[in-house]
Amino acid sequence: MTLPSTVGEFVSEGFDYDCGRQVTAYVPPHPIEAVVFAGDGQLLARWGTDLEAADVPPTLIVGVHRSADEALRLHEYSPGFDPERFAAHEAFFVKDVRAWVQSRFGLAMPAARTAVYGVSASGELALALGLRHPDIYGAVFCTSPGAGFQPPATMPSSLPRAYFVAGTLEPFFHENASRWATAFREAGADVLMTERVGSHGDAFWRRELPLMVAWAFGRWGGARA
Repeated sequence: MTLPSTVGEFVSEGFDYDCGRQVTAYVPPHPIEAVVFAGDGQLLARWGTDLEAADVPPTLIVGVHRSADEALRLHEYSPGFDPERFAAHEAFFVKDVRAWVQSRFGLAMPAARTAVYGVSASGELALALGLRHPDIYGAVFCTSPGAGFQPPATMPSSLPRAYFVAGTLEPFFHENASRWATAFREAGADVLMTERVGSHGDAFWRRELPLMVAWAFGRWGGARA
């Protein structure tokens, strides 16, 4: 699917993982300067078009589609439920998908220009991968995370930057986000915790992505040519 040059395009690829799993990427119309890897990809990759109206560097959004089975989705996203299933999905996400990005787009971004992103359950995935691979993902974008994965008693010595957001009308998820923000902050990480008026799945989820990208990767110094 090709969109007007001021918007960008969507590129999809099928992988052998789990008998066939799709990845959808939003490719900006300008040379790529940053990349965001996301779970729940059939939803989050589509939000990449919102970045074109914001003063942010051109950012590739790589969305790994979730399982249609909600139980399997949770097992893939949170390491505590089924460690074997989580590890298989982690290898697919971290190795196979990144290799495809490098091959398909000629792109191998440093950690400082790479983030991992998720909402709700996939917010837990973003946290787990950020803690496990700070050398790959220099920033974590986490929106209204669930409680299946919680801060370890001892946080890793090396941590990515972390941007959390949660709604005032979703107290359970707000508490989870605040708990994680506190854990990152107390471990010495660069953290931003934002509160929005809204409930779980509300429109603030989508509106926050350009702000996250601006925070992690910087704004344009001036208008685009």
